[in-house]
Amino acid sequence: MPSAPTTELETFPNPATERDYTVRMQIPEFTCLCPKTGQPDFATLDLEFVPDRLCVELKSLKLYVWSFRDRGAFHEAVTNEIADQLERTMRPRFLRLSARFNVRGGIYTTVVAERRQPGWQPAPPVVLP
Repeated sequence: MPSAPTTELETFPNPATERDYTVRMQIPEFTCLCPKTGQPDFATLDLEFVPDRLCVELKSLKLYVWSFRDRGAFHEAVTNEIADQLERTMRPRFLRLSARFNVRGGIYTTVVAERRQPGWQPAPPVVLP
């Protein structure tokens, strides 16, 4: 197999540090295991961040997400763990990770974790006529 799961995230320099802009990624193939039953849990991860000095490299993110496939984790815990690791690695101005888990026992679960640098404020929304 040419690649394997890893817990390491790689970065590259933000090409536009002088301005705020948003990076949005959708990761539709996230899986982990239910810590109670051992059955697989499936989710789509929606990652949004405003980079500061670093951006996350996509292949390393894919391999990082893959590392959860055989781990038992509650939805709330795994969402916050991933958000914490992304924050430690990139130190973005703002980060939001939404984990939309597929139905389990008739219940859909979405967990949203946000991180922001102290003092950072988003630009006011633009309303066009």
